[in-house]
Amino acid sequence: MRCLILTPTRELAIQVHESVQTYGKHVPLRSFCVYGGVNINPQIEELRKGVEILVATPGRLLDLLQQKALNLGKVQVLVLDEADRMLDMGFIPDIKRIVALLPVSRQTLLFSATFSDEIRKLSAQFLKDPATIEVARRNTPAELVTQYVHFVDANRKREMLSHLVRKNDWSQVLVFCKTKHGANRLASQLQRDHINADAIHGNKSQNARVRALEDFKEGKVRVLVATDIAARGLDIEELPHVVNFDLPHVAEDYVHRIGRTGRAGATGEALSLVCPEDRTLLGAVERLINRKIEVRYVEGFEGERAGLRTEPAERTERAPQAQREGRRAKPQPRAEGAKPPRTEAAKPPRTEAAKPPRAEGAKEPRAPRSNRRRDEREDRAPRYATSPAARTSGNSGGMDFDKPYEPSPSALAQGSLPDTPASGKRSAPIPALFRRKAA
Repeated sequence: MRCLILTPTRELAIQVHESVQTYGKHVPLRSFCVYGGVNINPQIEELRKGVEILVATPGRLLDLLQQKALNLGKVQVLVLDEADRMLDMGFIPDIKRIVALLPVSRQTLLFSATFSDEIRKLSAQFLKDPATIEVARRNTPAELVTQYVHFVDANRKREMLSHLVRKNDWSQVLVFCKTKHGANRLASQLQRDHINADAIHGNKSQNARVRALEDFKEGKVRVLVATDIAARGLDIEELPHVVNFDLPHVAEDYVHRIGRTGRAGATGEALSLVCPEDRTLLGAVERLINRKIEVRYVEGFEGERAGLRTEPAERTERAPQAQREGRRAKPQPRAEGAKPPRTEAAKPPRTEAAKPPRAEGAKEPRAPRSNRRRDEREDRAPRYATSPAARTSGNSGGMDFDKPYEPSPSALAQGSLPDTPASGKRSAPIPALFRRKAA
């Protein structure tokens, strides 16, 4: 094997192999294409016959190497198509494993419509004194592609897309979604709107993906809903319309998406449906391509204009909240000739001497409500006007045991009262032997 061409997707591998066969029709070179999603045994049998140009996806190539179905020791040329995606974090481990099996002395070619500075630095470990050839400025979409934006709420995107397809009588439209589930759902919704549509994404079998793409190229399918697997390198002849149902999270993918139209000197249209949540992604795309994208409005969806410009209103509503939280608000400019606002510090203190004299016979001014209630509580009679009856037992003879001890007059006269301690408690009687004799 003399040349190895690596591509990120199966569809792109098939397309590149078709181009190799077309351009090498009159050259005695044998080529073959290997990719995942199909039985590996027929591919092994074909490789045993000998191949000079091999087009492959990284995953299936590693499977064949593990089964020792081919040898990379004689590769002279390595080609990475869509190199920025091939050197992305998802592919870089496989690429490093493949490069380690190649001869050190070889030619390496990298092709891509977008090349970030990070990818250029990463590619330095595979290249030696590389020469750069640019046919256009970096990250620049085709000039023949008309780009514009429709502002719409997220829950009305499908309605607007159906309206545009029917009103403008679009016969071939490639629509990009960000998720596989979203692509399936949108294709089903368009079919309910009586629009012939199909979906293509990584969860579908390879045969279903090839069949959907062929039907779209032949005009059997009006709308093809796809994820970014269809954004890289696919050549659909004279595709007139590309729709970004969801803007990509990576701005460079926008250039690849709209590059499916306006190819080989033809003109095309690329429109994006942008909801309020997508404004950040739209700004990233405009910074990448260094231009503002035209905004167009669709009849019947004019109410969507106000929904995207809510920032000033939100700032106005947050000002009272800032005051409630105790933050100092910015002073508002005062009109010329207006009086300054009166503050609490400007009020003179009011004293008793400053009270105006009360006319003779006038009633006493009523006290404040809070003070009046406190005075009423202080002057209020106790809840029980009389004390409860003294507690007595049944045979006490009416004696009150709660009262302190008081000797009777007869006991005081006889002087037989025992010594009572200062604490008020009755002590035990003193025997007569130890009593002090009277003088």
